[in-house]
Amino acid sequence: MSNEKRLKIKDLVTIGIFTVIYFAVMFASGMIGIIPILYLANPAIMGITTGIIMMFFMAKIQKPWAVFIIGTICALVVLAMGNTYIVLIHTIISMAIAELLRKAGSYNSFKYNMFSFAVFNTWNCGIIMQIFLAKDRFAEMAVTRGMNQDFIMGLINMVNYKSILLVYLGAIIGGIAGACIGKALLKKHFEKVGIV
Repeated sequence: MSNEKRLKIKDLVTIGIFTVIYFAVMFASGMIGIIPILYLANPAIMGITTGIIMMFFMAKIQKPWAVFIIGTICALVVLAMGNTYIVLIHTIISMAIAELLRKAGSYNSFKYNMFSFAVFNTWNCGIIMQIFLAKDRFAEMAVTRGMNQDFIMGLINMVNYKSILLVYLGAIIGGIAGACIGKALLKKHFEKVGIV
């Protein structure tokens, strides 16, 4: 890897700033999840609402590991907020695939960045996947975080193979939609940095 493609201190600062912005928008859009059925729609909604931010981020930092770092930081924050390690493991897998997609497009292809963001956006499906894979642990943690018992049971009852598939599909479609919205709003910036 050439020195030009390595992350520098200013890139890490930019990653930190975008992580804070991304997480704030993600948290605000996640507030819709106060109803169990809408909780399952969170990944799709987050893809749409954070697409502009992430596409701008990908245009700004066209280097390896940038997406991996921002996604992993978000997963670590979510883990610290009382989620299981399933979220972190899931995120690392999603980020690795997202990075490979960006690399395939040489970091400056809109198509590959769009697909990379769609995969990136599935990291928050891990939050729902933990309900599926570790129901009892999730219920314990949710109670300690102050979630209502009826809400917890409603989520647990709704999460199954079919709903998980729909959550992932929604996350990917939401990610693609968010990327396209981002491209439309940031068209001049994308042209300036050579993303086509």
